[in-house]
Amino acid sequence: MANTIDIRRRIRSVKNTQQITKAMKMVAAAKLRRAQERIFAARPYAAALREVLTSIATRVEELEHPLLHAREEKNVLLVVVTADKGLCGAFNSNVIRATMNAIQEHSWESVELLPIGRKANDFFRRRTIPIRQGAHVFQALTLDVARGFAKMLIDDFISEKIDAAYAVYNEFKSIIAQRVIVERLLPIERAWDEVGEEVEYLYEPGPIQILSELLPKHIEFQLYRILLESAASEQGARMTAMEAATKNASDMIGHLTLTYNRIRQASITKEIIEIVSGAAAQEG
Repeated sequence: MANTIDIRRRIRSVKNTQQITKAMKMVAAAKLRRAQERIFAARPYAAALREVLTSIATRVEELEHPLLHAREEKNVLLVVVTADKGLCGAFNSNVIRATMNAIQEHSWESVELLPIGRKANDFFRRRTIPIRQGAHVFQALTLDVARGFAKMLIDDFISEKIDAAYAVYNEFKSIIAQRVIVERLLPIERAWDEVGEEVEYLYEPGPIQILSELLPKHIEFQLYRILLESAASEQGARMTAMEAATKNASDMIGHLTLTYNRIRQASITKEIIEIVSGAAAQEG
């Protein structure tokens, strides 16, 4: 049985850890609020851009664009989006597990990974799957970063280095809920939504030229939205994990304190018994 000194040391250590988890929860809560504002502001723009693409595409009789050309998926690039840091529950492991499942379920001849986030890069660097040079972007997440990734994907797809590109990431649902999504980025799906009554518009310079400009921007903003979704999900997962860690630390402190009091009480009782026994022996 541990003595009182060891238990006091453990209590002090757990209290220090609890202070750290409380501070990390507060920091994650502050970052989450900013991340939520950014993702809630980006979603309407993404929906509006999709609506514009739908409206224009339904009015173009023959639409041929390299980003819409679907071919047999032999060479595939997976964009794996994780966090740079841990201590956020199963946030990173869920994305990695979904990536491995996607590779096993599909009959792709060649798979290459583009890890975004240190955790994905560290995991797949020790595997046999070829990876490209990843990036750590969540400290300075801007549209220019997404534009750089989008340009690389578009160039590889047009030059037929890859036949398709997918993104694996956590979609932000709420503070306590994140959903892993495997989403195809390229080629852009042509399943345009049906529109109601068609209205004729005047286009300048023309619907094909406008669509040629919008399709690359669509890829750019979809990547930007994915990075924002992952950033918000990360802070939500970290906040939930740190709250659970703080509660577990409180339970452990209570258990250790109870154990300390029992040992101390037993020690005092033993000393009293020894004193009484010694006094009785003296009188006898």
